[in-house]
Amino acid sequence: MDYTHLGRTGLSVSRAVLGTMNFGPETSEDDSHAIMDRAHELGVNFFDTANGYGGSVGKGATEEIIGRWFATGGGRREKTVLATKVYGDMTDWPNGGKLSALNIRQSLDASLRRLQTDHVDLYQFHHVDRATPWDEIWQAIDVAVQQGKVLYVGSSNFAGWHIAQAQEAAARRGSLGLVSEQSIYNLVVRDVEREVLPAAREYGLGVIPWSPLQGGLLGGVIEKTENGSRRLSGRSAEYVEGHRDQLTAYESFAKELGHTPGELALAWLLHQPGVTAPITGPRTMEQWESAVRAVDIRLDASALARLDEIFPGHDTAPEDYAW
Repeated sequence: MDYTHLGRTGLSVSRAVLGTMNFGPETSEDDSHAIMDRAHELGVNFFDTANGYGGSVGKGATEEIIGRWFATGGGRREKTVLATKVYGDMTDWPNGGKLSALNIRQSLDASLRRLQTDHVDLYQFHHVDRATPWDEIWQAIDVAVQQGKVLYVGSSNFAGWHIAQAQEAAARRGSLGLVSEQSIYNLVVRDVEREVLPAAREYGLGVIPWSPLQGGLLGGVIEKTENGSRRLSGRSAEYVEGHRDQLTAYESFAKELGHTPGELALAWLLHQPGVTAPITGPRTMEQWESAVRAVDIRLDASALARLDEIFPGHDTAPEDYAW
């Protein structure tokens, strides 16, 4: 396994992130525990979750599954860089969500109980809270850090100017501020290249892409639909019909390189400047094993250029849309 520092910090994290969103609603607890054990066997130390994950099983259920896995001992907690999130409504009562100082305190304590741990290594704002001032947010985080409940703080789904605003407010307080940004980023959706990636690199944030396969569209969707192993509907079906030639070219190129389409998509992200590691949310052990293999793939300049031809990206702003 390869490791890198998370943004400008001294924290070493694996270049594969185990996403746990499917633990509970799609993946049984026993299988979830087996996947986490396998992650450690493969050298993966970076796990990502959120307080609201659990789906049909109930909000918080995923954190509880992870907590019971930690409770089995064997150094599981100590070997894990644990990332969770706060923002989404956990109750229908006032202050049951967002980033008020009250909700940060209550949500953090609730996550710690579910996770059966005394601290979170990376506490992430799941979304921007436009109604709460940054001084209030950072004051609440400063208290959590002083209490030893949080070590580092990250953002998710922030625009470039949100990152700048958060960092400048933290700097005025003498706080470390954000150390990571979790954004949607993949060969199909490359909007963050305009401003989010440049802002993250300027302020020393590691980028942790979510949905690296764009809901499976980069996981061999053409071949799977043709052999009957996958059926499409809604937006996915519309996208495939509108981009069939593009996706076919991509899958053919992956085969030419000797990789699966999913592995190639993950490997491409690992070659992008500023990217720490993509998040893969496996439902099965097979999916997880395939995702980790991407860390060992090396793409040369010609391969990267070919992928840019198939899926054109963006320049940084303002050159992307102006002179």
